Amino acid sequence: MTIRNETNNCVEKSFLEHANMVYRLAYARTKSKHDADDILQEVFIRLMTSNTRFSDKEHMKAWFIRVTINCSNTYLKSSWRRRTVAMEEVRDDKFVIYPEEKSDLYYAVLDLTIKQRTVIHLFYNEDYSTKEIAEILEMKEGSVRSLLSRARRTLRKKLQGVDFDV
Repeated sequence: MTIRNETNNCVEKSFLEHANMVYRLAYARTKSKHDADDILQEVFIRLMTSNTRFSDKEHMKAWFIRVTINCSNTYLKSSWRRRTVAMEEVRDDKFVIYPEEKSDLYYAVLDLTIKQRTVIHLFYNEDYSTKEIAEILEMKEGSVRSLLSRARRTLRKKLQGVDFDV
């Protein structure tokens, strides 16, 4: 009984500490709140069923990022996803539901390729260096820098002439 309580406490503590990061990364990769919710749930199910021992907080954070990327890759490649169509707007006689209003930067980032979105997210939102991102994504550091450079160039072109607060 105490082992189960300790496990639940550990998962709960991990959830409170890492859920926001996992959700944001999943959302950045899938462009969907509902899919990000599903991926968040899957990541924490994997934590509960995993026997992984973490050496420190950075190891745990890297594990969450890697598993989130793997889960989102699995989702993005699934045949189910390829047969569905995203609903941009739901209309009914009684109500209209529009997507939440977002900034031009938000939509410009979502228009990037998945690799560029992932690298931008890890660099700017999670404050990882290009070397750390390369290790997490299992790619060369030069490739990460190249993705960042292309993403910035694309964002600069899309946002040319747009005023926004940073």
